Amino acid sequence: MGRLFGTDGVRGRANADLTPELALAVAVAAAHTLAETDRSHPPLAVVGRDTRASGEMLEAAVVAGLTSAGANVVRVGVLPTPAVAFLTAEAKADLGVMLSASHNPMPDNGIKLFAAGGHKLPDEIEMRIEAAVEANATTAWDRPIGAGVGRVHDLLDGADHYVQHLVGTVPHRLEGIKVVVDCANGAAAEVAPVAYREAGAEVIAIHAEPDGLNINDDCGSNHIDALRAAVVEHGAHLGIAHDGDADRCVAVTADGEEVDGDQLMAILALAMREAGELTQDTLVATVMSNLGLRLAMSAQGIRLVETKVGDRYVLEELRASGLALGGEQSGHIVMPAFATTGDGVLTGLHLMSRMAATGKSLAELGSVVTKLPQVLINVPVGDRTVGAAAPAVRAEVERAEAELGETGRVLLRPSGTEPLVRVMVEAATEATAREVAERIAEQVRAASPTA
Repeated sequence: MGRLFGTDGVRGRANADLTPELALAVAVAAAHTLAETDRSHPPLAVVGRDTRASGEMLEAAVVAGLTSAGANVVRVGVLPTPAVAFLTAEAKADLGVMLSASHNPMPDNGIKLFAAGGHKLPDEIEMRIEAAVEANATTAWDRPIGAGVGRVHDLLDGADHYVQHLVGTVPHRLEGIKVVVDCANGAAAEVAPVAYREAGAEVIAIHAEPDGLNINDDCGSNHIDALRAAVVEHGAHLGIAHDGDADRCVAVTADGEEVDGDQLMAILALAMREAGELTQDTLVATVMSNLGLRLAMSAQGIRLVETKVGDRYVLEELRASGLALGGEQSGHIVMPAFATTGDGVLTGLHLMSRMAATGKSLAELGSVVTKLPQVLINVPVGDRTVGAAAPAVRAEVERAEAELGETGRVLLRPSGTEPLVRVMVEAATEATAREVAERIAEQVRAASPTA
């Protein structure tokens, strides 16, 4: 079988690429791989999902797989991904499962797995699970019977526990802050408005009426035009947008200007350093972060460590080095003191707390980063590996890098979750960045055309 896991779990079109049969097999393999076997009681798994209609089907398959492997299951229902990670740790569960395709369109879905403690899986564990999925498809495995079959319980107050945890982390109350929050008709629809209100903010919620089909539909962190308009209409101090599973946060100023993950990281890094909480005065980001973030942090005496794309790699670096803050330009921000994964609502709370504590606008706080013009082209391809590695593509990239020199950079990478090759170019002017990016994108299209 091909590589099952992408940069953020197993993902594909629900009931086509990601079938109930595959979901069941992954659940069985995860239970065998992650569950402790030397305990006197059955392993425990926490299972949650976002608002996609297909999540109901896939949840049933995952629960069936886990219980058939002898694991007891706690279903927590519709909750953000970081809430499932949090509850996995709180329950001292052996594993957690989140059914979500994050910011992807509604027809997609995915399986995100957490180990004990609510931590994302390293590559080595994912490879073991993949091997177990393949083995279970071709060989029989010992199934428990009778009392050995796992049981299922529903946790009805998981959202309350999660919100209480989030609000308890806020260093400064949010009274005086008026915010519009775009919930993407996803997993944030219930908890984000409640958390922000309980922390003291005045909240206007939009796209907070999920029906199973409208998640990420022209809303949320990838589609912020409606949020911009709502912030201006309501005279709010800022707007916050989450994605379908609420592990991302992007913001807009009172004038509707976007503040992305790079700027959010800079704002939080300076706040944490001021409070003596930024370990080793170091921020962790991925290679996708704008060069302007590195320059801004250097000017402030803060070191920037870069990782591969994916919040799991940011998390690995944070844990390995004992650091306190990291994230991605896309809005995955990780604060290990409070969460084991990226948490959009946690980020929103701490962003507004900084505004309330300083009395500064979001525009003023975000201005610490002067971003270089950056153009990102997502090129649909037939084979994302071929599209990124073809000789003609590599030659065009080398030519572009020679042209840009120290005034910019090129990043080419296959998407970990979609049939795309991402072409990112930074340059002194947007015109230069776009011209170079289009040249490379054309070579990618030629190397691996879509069907």
